[in-house]
Amino acid sequence: MAVLLSIIPIILLFVLMLGFKMAGHKSAFITFVVTAIIALFAQQAGISTPDYYSQTAVGWAFVEGVLKAIFPILIIILMAIFSYNVLVDSKKIEVIKSQFTTFTDDKGIMVLMLVWGFGGLLEGMAGFGTAVAIPAAILISLGFKPMFSALVALIANTVATGFGAVGVPVITLCKEALGSDVSQEAICDIAAKAVLQLSPLFFILPFIILMLTDHSKKALLKNVLLSIWVGAISVGVQYIVAKYLGAETPAILGSVAAIIAIIIYAKLFTPKRDQKADEKHFTAYETFQAWSVYLFILIFILLSGPMVPPVRGFLTTHLVTKLQIPEIGTTFSFGWISNAGLMLFLGTIIGGLIQGVSFKRLMVLLAKTTINLNKTMVTIISLICLASIMNHAGMITEIANALAGATGGLYPLFAPLIGAIGTFVTGSDTSSNILFAKLQANVGAQMGFPLGTSESNWLVAANTTGATGGKMISPQSIAIATASCDMQGKDGEIMKSAIPYALLYIIIGGLMVYFGM
Repeated sequence: MAVLLSIIPIILLFVLMLGFKMAGHKSAFITFVVTAIIALFAQQAGISTPDYYSQTAVGWAFVEGVLKAIFPILIIILMAIFSYNVLVDSKKIEVIKSQFTTFTDDKGIMVLMLVWGFGGLLEGMAGFGTAVAIPAAILISLGFKPMFSALVALIANTVATGFGAVGVPVITLCKEALGSDVSQEAICDIAAKAVLQLSPLFFILPFIILMLTDHSKKALLKNVLLSIWVGAISVGVQYIVAKYLGAETPAILGSVAAIIAIIIYAKLFTPKRDQKADEKHFTAYETFQAWSVYLFILIFILLSGPMVPPVRGFLTTHLVTKLQIPEIGTTFSFGWISNAGLMLFLGTIIGGLIQGVSFKRLMVLLAKTTINLNKTMVTIISLICLASIMNHAGMITEIANALAGATGGLYPLFAPLIGAIGTFVTGSDTSSNILFAKLQANVGAQMGFPLGTSESNWLVAANTTGATGGKMISPQSIAIATASCDMQGKDGEIMKSAIPYALLYIIIGGLMVYFGM
């Protein structure tokens, strides 16, 4: 009975979103309310609650959830989307689009550049659908079929999502699993482990994208070589960045490296393209203007990261708020000048001014972005609060005990599947990590791997490994693809075409986690 009651929130979220097709913010809020009610009667229901637990602890768990949701997750999400909206408003996004489509006549290289290189960069900087919507729309404008454009954009928008929006998913994963005061070393360790688990997919996914673009025998050798070249560069850079710098920039720097690798390949091994009469050329300053938002975001993120210890040391030790939360015994900590949200804000403001957008207009865009995110705010706050309540009420421990007992030594094989299910239901890698990070850590403890050990971190990383695969077929991602490709009503067809690749992705992830334990 205790296990059944503990799993009700997860089942309810599935039923509301998939069965009743209820909007994410409504589903999350209703599930949160039900979770709180169950938690109030947890002890009477036989759930093994912690020693400190009481009914008033539910309220303090809610407070903890709200604080963790706003600082810094929602702030980073807001600033990431704000940065993209500034590019759209200044129309400099059109310059970026044009530059990506005028360097080669090879369709395979062009598609890979847009969905893997540029899409990965968008995911790393902004996330939340931009990496599907923009590359897919550009492909259609170039004459590619809508179904193809949607499919390749969804396939590509996977491995980078763990580090999307300046690393929010993996950082959230670490904080949920190890506590809000998790060390930078632990974040680097889990981030690097996630890249390792995903490593085969860095080669397989580019190959699939290239073969979908051109599956002729003549293109096979090129597709193999280009996949190996781009895959090696992408995974190598992401692993080094994750291991030594943390979760903020693997997708950003890995995608920049992939873009450079694709350009080098195109220059060396493809025929020189014929320039069209109406093709526009951009000056160095126009290029700088177009990329200034992303350039300054990157500069600020790198300056505030582990690469510059004096700066990072100052930022992380000044203007830091620490709150002791009564009854549940946790400490909430937030650095006002060391968080990635501030770096996104500063980079966007400076870049926007360079692009000719007035400061007043920038503030209007920020206000509009905030208003448009009201449903996302409800979703994230509800999910983090219910995860916090489930944790403190002992519900996650009950589920972990049941999973460990049912699967035994085979659990690592299924760990990514749990993460994939979370993303499939919520549409967000971050939300999946919120829901299941603690669960993965608790199952690891049941298997004999104490929290914080290498084996435990490996299992925790498995959640985001699976979550990135679930992103490919999540209804929210597919809805973005249908909207950007003008394919309303074709959601089922797109999902059907993507499911085989998602299953392959999750199976590979499961095998990597299992054999890597």
